[in-house]
Amino acid sequence: MKVVGVGCGPGMLTEEAIRAITGATVVMGSRRAIELAARFIPEGCEVQVMNDFSSIPVPDHAVVLSTGDPMLAGLGFLGGEIIPGISSLQLASARLAIPLEEVVVVRAHGKDHRAACAPIARALDQGRTVFIIADPRFSVAGLCRAIGAGREDLAVALCEDLGYPEERISLGTVFDPPVPTSRLFSVFVGRFSGNRA
Repeated sequence: MKVVGVGCGPGMLTEEAIRAITGATVVMGSRRAIELAARFIPEGCEVQVMNDFSSIPVPDHAVVLSTGDPMLAGLGFLGGEIIPGISSLQLASARLAIPLEEVVVVRAHGKDHRAACAPIARALDQGRTVFIIADPRFSVAGLCRAIGAGREDLAVALCEDLGYPEERISLGTVFDPPVPTSRLFSVFVGRFSGNRA
């Protein structure tokens, strides 16, 4: 089995990922992952739209498509050969000129959002910048209320639809955070300038 990162948006596939997809006989993945890779899926290939890989066995010869990068809140846990993709973290860091070595990643996607506040606060107190993998129910305003006291100098960058034509990055502070307009977003919080390249 190969788990292939298809990137966080259109045009984010690596050459290695394209080779794996074009040689596939079985492709499995979410509707979004399949759409991102569609032009490289060979004719006659069996395509299975899957949202839950925990309940079915994955054939050894399958190519499993993972949005973003399989090892960043993706399907890398399935094992097999992992082929990386361009993640929302990489793209957001590049857009905002935030060095990756300064970043701590917190996954709040499909998890208790309130529980994410403690590791975020700890990382911020250590001078790190935090990248939050969010889901549509994640409250940016709620996060900012929870972590804002005594942290007046924190910037907030809301990164929506990264890699898509409608991509939008909004800057604010913990006291005036940007408001999501999309269901597909991530958030940077930290002491960064917010300069875009």
